[in-house]
Amino acid sequence: MDAQVERPVTQENVQVVAKPRRRTYTAEYKRRILKEADACTTPGTVGALLRREGLYSSLLVEWRRARRRGELAALAPKKRGRTPTPVDPRDRKITELERQLAQMTGRAERAEALVEAQKNLAALLGRPGASAQS
Repeated sequence: MDAQVERPVTQENVQVVAKPRRRTYTAEYKRRILKEADACTTPGTVGALLRREGLYSSLLVEWRRARRRGELAALAPKKRGRTPTPVDPRDRKITELERQLAQMTGRAERAEALVEAQKNLAALLGRPGASAQS
């Protein structure tokens, strides 16, 4: 029997893709493949086409159904995920006004603290008018 020699795993001999990407196809590519597949008449030529292009037959079936339904736009790649909800302009205005209110409130609090500090300083220095209005 042959004895197998185990090689230690190193960075050079590991060939794993970091993160696989989903393949996307342009509408032009889909139309071209459909046209080529429709032109295939002898048995096995569609399979050869799919192997050459690295496609599955289910993609071909899906693209043909979309073409049959007349969904030419469906042949374009679709964006995955949720559809974004439209932002109401009133909500945008409310957030802007809340931000302005918070900014002004902070400025008013700082101004009040500054006036209070000036009153305390005037009282310590014994200047007149320090205890006038609180």
